[in-house]
Amino acid sequence: MATPSTSPAEITKLRTRFEEYARKHGLKSTSQRDAIVDQFLRSSGHVSIDDLLAKVRKRAPKVGYATVYRTMKLLTDSGIAAARQFGDGQTRYEVMGEGHGHHDHLICVQCGLILEFENDTIEQLQDEMADRLGGFKLVRHKLELYGLCPKAAGQKNGYCPNESS
Repeated sequence: MATPSTSPAEITKLRTRFEEYARKHGLKSTSQRDAIVDQFLRSSGHVSIDDLLAKVRKRAPKVGYATVYRTMKLLTDSGIAAARQFGDGQTRYEVMGEGHGHHDHLICVQCGLILEFENDTIEQLQDEMADRLGGFKLVRHKLELYGLCPKAAGQKNGYCPNESS
């Protein structure tokens, strides 16, 4: 399952939410930050700072790495972006709008493919285990499963879904 695309209406809502966050925290609007926010909100999947920087520089060539990094920190602090670590030392970000609810991840340790999925049975089992192992009530969690895509696993006629995108 791929990350859902953010609709134009949702992008407008998220942009407004970010502008309110920035105003509340005394941050002035800048054209570079606006370009980064716009590009990020139009992105799908899990985007790294390097990927985002390359895309933003097509529109705003003078944007620097530090500006993208600081903007992503603001987007994360405002709840519009979620930072994800998938064990390769690189932080990736995904949009956290209304259409981007809780989901888990399946990651290929060889090619880096990241698949998202939702499974009510797994969610229920996690709640049951938390309760059984001490009466915990879960407030948030991350489930990341690491493995090999069919091609990396050497399956006959195996393909890598990452190569078809």
